[in-house]
Amino acid sequence: SEADFDRIINVNIKGVYNCLYAAIPLLKQNGGGVIINMASIAAYTGLADRFAYSTAKGAVMAMTLSVAKDYLSDGIRCNSISPARVHTAFVDGFIAKNYQGREEEMFQKLSQSQPIGRMGKPEEVAALALYLASDEAAFVTGCDYLIDGGFVHLNS
Repeated sequence: SEADFDRIINVNIKGVYNCLYAAIPLLKQNGGGVIINMASIAAYTGLADRFAYSTAKGAVMAMTLSVAKDYLSDGIRCNSISPARVHTAFVDGFIAKNYQGREEEMFQKLSQSQPIGRMGKPEEVAALALYLASDEAAFVTGCDYLIDGGFVHLNS
């Protein structure tokens, strides 16, 4: 519905915009910093029945590039991370709500849809974010990082 579309756009595009709008002046004031946006594999592949979400995550990738270009001279680096399915309480709740009595079957199906054969772990995404925020990544800006168990490039 249009209300669902608006909600997804507000959370995933306007939410990122609001964070950028609040953070950039402070980062500039302090001589720079690092912004890490959360995009998704949906921006690369489009997801069935997820038009608004795929659109929104594509916008997050575009915002990342624009911010990286616009604020590089202010010492601000901006990158994004595009995870595939990551095993979280949200995923467990989605499965429980939508696949009652078939939770284990659906969990396995979703896990196996990723070539690596499992869902990602939140700690794996956090480790990538930690690297991107660190001085070791000082030469990294304007990039999107897939952390997807091979989903985008290895699924045929």
